Amino acid sequence: MEHKVADPGPLGLAGFAMTTFCLSSWNANLWHGAGLEAALSLALFYGGIVQLLAGMWEFIRKNTFGALAFSSYGAFWLAFYAIVQFHLAGGGTDTVGIFLLGWTIFTAYMTIAAAKTNTAIFVVFILLLVTFVLLTIGNWGAGHSSLVHAGGWFGLATAVAAWYTSMAGVVNETHGKVLFPVGRRG
Repeated sequence: MEHKVADPGPLGLAGFAMTTFCLSSWNANLWHGAGLEAALSLALFYGGIVQLLAGMWEFIRKNTFGALAFSSYGAFWLAFYAIVQFHLAGGGTDTVGIFLLGWTIFTAYMTIAAAKTNTAIFVVFILLLVTFVLLTIGNWGAGHSSLVHAGGWFGLATAVAAWYTSMAGVVNETHGKVLFPVGRRG
């Protein structure tokens, strides 16, 4: 099947991976609190706008899963940017927890759909689901920093898995053969 646009998957995954890496390094307290500013800049542009564009290009390719995933997580990053930059969480201690709970529910059903894509994508979604569960509970009420830190470490693993999947997509297509396997499913 000939497509009108190049595969936007590697781009969307790269934007997701880098933004997730920076925010997760902050959540894991990897560099003693550094990373949030980098994550916010990326959340607006690379994780937000670029992923949203990747999602729109997936619609053109008639890839419902990719369109929904990239468009939605692009919107996640834009909304996250707004919550932090415009201090929208000032309304109560559960604002971030409720925000993350919605994304946990969304990620849960996307993980079920990801089971039919390929192993690399499925691993990204399993790790992301665990990340969201930990961050949701960790940000509920007064907060539980140990769960936020654990969520940060799972987020770092999610970023690595997403980078691998992005790399596999662009390298395999560029070389015209599988150099980095993603595993068949479904």
